[in-house]
Amino acid sequence: MAPVGFVGLGTMGSRMAKRLLASGRAVVGYNRTPEKARALVEAGLVLQKSPRAVAEASDAVLSMVTDSTALRAIALGADGVIAGLRPGAVWAEMSTVSPDVTRELGRAVAERGAALIDAPVSGSAVTVDAGQLSFMVGGDPAALEKVRAHLLAIGPTITHVGALGLAVTMKIATNLGLAVQMLAFSEAVALAEKAGIARERAVEVLLKSVIASPMVKYRGPFVLGMPAEALFKVDMIQKDLGLALEMGKALGVPLPSVALTDELMNAARGLDLADYDFAVVFDVIARMSGLRPSVKTRR
Repeated sequence: MAPVGFVGLGTMGSRMAKRLLASGRAVVGYNRTPEKARALVEAGLVLQKSPRAVAEASDAVLSMVTDSTALRAIALGADGVIAGLRPGAVWAEMSTVSPDVTRELGRAVAERGAALIDAPVSGSAVTVDAGQLSFMVGGDPAALEKVRAHLLAIGPTITHVGALGLAVTMKIATNLGLAVQMLAFSEAVALAEKAGIARERAVEVLLKSVIASPMVKYRGPFVLGMPAEALFKVDMIQKDLGLALEMGKALGVPLPSVALTDELMNAARGLDLADYDFAVVFDVIARMSGLRPSVKTRR
């Protein structure tokens, strides 16, 4: 069996590749900064010099990069994934990017006799480590079946939502809810604290209440102390909020809570908090309320 290819070995991609290796699969990979893949190489991953080399060695390629620009960079050109795809290969692209870019690349992949599916994930580094990542998939169902076993080695849930580009559309719709939920949680904590309830007790009560979604359960405590390593930085959530606002404008769907949340993320950037997890939006609300910010771990 040919090895599984993986392009983009950052915070999420490295953890996914680690799970593939742990399942007994051979994995070849590429990362723009090779040094960051050192631990994976020690675990058995074979590092290649280009995305093309990964595709040439694999029947199934997975990728996870930061944005549409990064996706184009790994996909196109003489050293890109598309140039190396074998006929009949499947590329499962898991990044949160513009659906239009996904469809554009899908046409180029088809010209190579291969198939592109968009397979973004719902979850975080915490979810990956727990083996609970879920996939939403768009594209040819037959192509999905070719890589289903590889995806299940990473996470237990796969939902096919329709044609190519619709899965990443669904991911954008999902991620806007993460940011809006976190803002609402931050407002609730600030209101309770300002009224005289200890911040720790307010968080405890909220996490035991009906508003405690899976995301809020692990991110809510960040208002007490931010993690040294952000699960999802401010600039990354703003990228997704921007995609949502663009889609809303194009489709005629008003997204007022998304627009407000995006502005408060801008305020977080203005306070030099961009490198923290987006839960740091709490600090913006706290500052406006005359409350102390969250505790920061020295980095």
